[in-house]
Amino acid sequence: MTTTAATETTPSTGLDHLEIRGVKKVFGENTAIERLDLTVHKGEFLSLLGPSGCGKTTLLRMIAGFEAPTDGEILLAGKDIVSLPPHRRPVNTVFQSYLLFPHMNIADNIAYGLKQAKVPKPEIAQRVREVLALVQMEDFAGRRPEQLSGGQQQRIALARALVNRPQVLLLDEPMSALDRKLREEMQLELKRLHTKLDTTFVFVTHDQDEALAMSDRIVVMYDGVIQQIGGGEDIYANPHNGFVAGFIGKQNFITAEVTSTDSGIARMRTANSTVLEAPSLDLRPATAAGQPRQLQVGDRVRAAIRPERMRVARATADTTAANSARGTVMSYSFLGDVIQYMIVVGDNDEILARVPAAGTQPLAAGTEVELSWEADAVDVFGSETGDVGPREGGA
Repeated sequence: MTTTAATETTPSTGLDHLEIRGVKKVFGENTAIERLDLTVHKGEFLSLLGPSGCGKTTLLRMIAGFEAPTDGEILLAGKDIVSLPPHRRPVNTVFQSYLLFPHMNIADNIAYGLKQAKVPKPEIAQRVREVLALVQMEDFAGRRPEQLSGGQQQRIALARALVNRPQVLLLDEPMSALDRKLREEMQLELKRLHTKLDTTFVFVTHDQDEALAMSDRIVVMYDGVIQQIGGGEDIYANPHNGFVAGFIGKQNFITAEVTSTDSGIARMRTANSTVLEAPSLDLRPATAAGQPRQLQVGDRVRAAIRPERMRVARATADTTAANSARGTVMSYSFLGDVIQYMIVVGDNDEILARVPAAGTQPLAAGTEVELSWEADAVDVFGSETGDVGPREGGA
């Protein structure tokens, strides 16, 4: 089945801050990045999101100058920077490991790049004070890195990158070593800094929640190809293909066969005789040319329903209505604001459902329940499990 990936079609205005045109990266016989086009707007917080090995860090390293593209252009404010070494690019990178010099105090760590650039001492002192205040670490200038917590070292690494006043700040999974509480605190800190500064942030992460919480736009990548670009809410609600649907948030995929397509409504039936209805005949992804594909009777598809769109109630009668199914609670988990159920339907289909916890008494394992959902909760994708965009020309 032909598939298509997301494309970046917005024309350049001349004011776009960072433009990646036809960039490709090959390591030996392995193609890490297919030909890829991407525009990052000035002052934007853009996240590169995808599983390990999808090419997001390779793309970041090419922007930074640590890797050279096999082909293509990388332009900053209209100037191709591919030939510039890393130290001559107006970008700075914050890595997973903070790389602070253990023999220097915090102020000297931050000032190191300015000293190498022979910035006058009074200006160095002023700029160090400014960035320490920016990351709320003014009282730590005389300490050594080993005297700081992981979160504090993260702030100093940010300060050291920001003191050079880069046009673009590149962040390569900088919070991966922090515990959950610190990660959430640093997410707020990064958003605060981004709001305060006129700096473009390009952030690499494999954490979907992190990308959704922080980004103006998200670039979802898989196998060196951009699958979708957009705001978090749009990508979550309108995934372009099966990979995006499954990678962003939890998803129930249900294999079904189309039985009718009357009056703009697609009806499908599963192996367990559950009837699904979807209020659209469009099948995702679209054709390679970007045109919608229409569902046909007999098509084998994967219907997708978010757990939070499921309703769960004690079973009172046999379930025969469309968009409903009878099942048995296998387990439940209390997640604070929601209760998450694992429910088995039919022979052995596992369905994940999440319902608000407030005022709700959890249903015990073994309880017979009825699941139901609205028709507009159903998205329909091609039947292939690897339903993603093409490797050639898919950016």
